[in-house]
Amino acid sequence: MHDDEFYALLDRLGFSREGYRKVRKGVKKRIRRHMLQIGCSNLVDYLERLQADPVLMDQLNQRMTVSISRFFRDRRLWTALEKEIFPERTRMNPEEIRVWSAGCACGEEVYSIKIVWERLRRRQKNLPAFAVTATDSNPVFLQKAQAGVYTRSSLNEVDPEDLESFFKPVPGNRFEVLPVLKDGIVWDRKDHLLDPPETSFQLIFLRNNVLTYLEDSLKRKAFENVMEGLAPCGILIIGSHEELPGVRADLVPVEPFSYVFR
Repeated sequence: MHDDEFYALLDRLGFSREGYRKVRKGVKKRIRRHMLQIGCSNLVDYLERLQADPVLMDQLNQRMTVSISRFFRDRRLWTALEKEIFPERTRMNPEEIRVWSAGCACGEEVYSIKIVWERLRRRQKNLPAFAVTATDSNPVFLQKAQAGVYTRSSLNEVDPEDLESFFKPVPGNRFEVLPVLKDGIVWDRKDHLLDPPETSFQLIFLRNNVLTYLEDSLKRKAFENVMEGLAPCGILIIGSHEELPGVRADLVPVEPFSYVFR
């Protein structure tokens, strides 16, 4: 698949050209394999099949999702989460803290959240109940996330003490998260373009896919759906290189971060 065909497909489906620019090679390969699997030799036939068959469209959307993550991506954020954001939340919400990882991919972010909370729990008594909801539109990603098995390279930012405390080695030079991290997580398949959340959250992580890979109108729609789940005085965290889709007078940056809002 040539770049011009790929970009034509992005335009037709509402994806961002700029968002996919650096990852297009792998995505193009997945699309080409999908075209061959369903017997399409050109883009016109492929688009016709997609429009006629929602199952095929869902299969394509899964192939468009990108998982580029690792544990504790952007270390400065996680330090602030442990030393400032979580302690503040425990004072403001003494009964329960609800966290949503929206677009959780393969789970690295989710388990990073749980590690930070578990560190805090081991130092302090009488903390609030802690509930994490993790959603993604890709069922393959969710399956991997629930399994919680990772290569050593994705754990490079995990401290040696945490690696020993929260993981066990498994064959293939990989590591599996222990039940203490897996407990208390609700995993759910969700398309943020279609499904607003059913509850509110004091903390929302929106750091993958939605603000990077959708074109502007779809990005705004998905973002508004996600924002329906932010509790009053809640915290929203986006990717460090991402921007909010449009001006939001109700969201104020939390210094010194340009990507953490309340």
